[in-house]
Amino acid sequence: MFFRPARTVRRSTILPRGVVFAIIFPAVLALAACGTTETSRSGQTPLKQGGGIYKVGNPYQINGIWYYPAENDKYDSTGIASWYGPNFHGKPTANGEIFDENQLTAAHPTLPMPVLARVTNLENGKSIIVRVNDRGPFAAGREIDMSRHAAELLGFKQKGTAKVRVQYVGRAPLEGGIGDGRGVAETFVAPPVETPPEERQVAGTAPVTRVATVSTSALAAPVGASAASASSASAPEASMKPIPDKAPQAEETVDRIPVSGPGNIYVQAGSFQNLQNAESVRQQLTGVGRVEIQTTMVDGTPYYRVRVGPISDVPAADSSLQNVISHGHKGARIVVD
Repeated sequence: MFFRPARTVRRSTILPRGVVFAIIFPAVLALAACGTTETSRSGQTPLKQGGGIYKVGNPYQINGIWYYPAENDKYDSTGIASWYGPNFHGKPTANGEIFDENQLTAAHPTLPMPVLARVTNLENGKSIIVRVNDRGPFAAGREIDMSRHAAELLGFKQKGTAKVRVQYVGRAPLEGGIGDGRGVAETFVAPPVETPPEERQVAGTAPVTRVATVSTSALAAPVGASAASASSASAPEASMKPIPDKAPQAEETVDRIPVSGPGNIYVQAGSFQNLQNAESVRQQLTGVGRVEIQTTMVDGTPYYRVRVGPISDVPAADSSLQNVISHGHKGARIVVD
């Protein structure tokens, strides 16, 4: 398993992880020398793409929290995304590839590498396919770490974090890139997304409309946002406010997925089939904020989710998460619903 130092996230509240993934095997380095070269979008020296190995990885522990990598073609989860870039540009990723901040890649704590994942910004409806080829983020409460360019396309590079949904798509080609965006091995092409019952966060996948450049005219406004004027509805992405991130390149595709639901932030302490267990956890968390038990039906079976919230913003959610963890619930996480 490969460990790397904590990434620095621009204009976000993430604390340094202080963990080093520093073991690089010679064979992996040799593989990293293979692959194709792609022109950089920022004037940097082009980097080799692909050349890593396929790996799942063993369970590991960071800052007292255990992570369990696994093949999971039904992975579908919500949370907070961050991004990383310059400090790791040109360095090895956890599967032996070379990180390029100008490519559509991401780091995830448990998904295999390399695989393809759809990441949707739940604040503006922008959605892209990325190549997961690294481990991280290890700051409690973060769901995924995007490359700088991926954060630009999703519209949160300047902001630093975003509410997102992450869905497994399929295995990625070892030579690099995202291939046809559907996965290259038949045994790894995911069926329609079915969230594991105990961790179901969002209703079924919304319809996807593929566009070259994204407009917000068809999206529901985020909670608390003011209505857009008629003139802004037809303005190009470059003029969108308040996040002036770059428009996609000609060869790239950003999908538009209708945003539904309030997009509230919660800290989920656990999900239980036994109501008494859920009630016990709720009582343990008395005093950490508004604690409620939310019931969801999965295939006719009720699941009871103990959640703190809704919470106003990401910094407040980070603080609440640490509070819940300090009460003994190290598996707690931030979710968006």
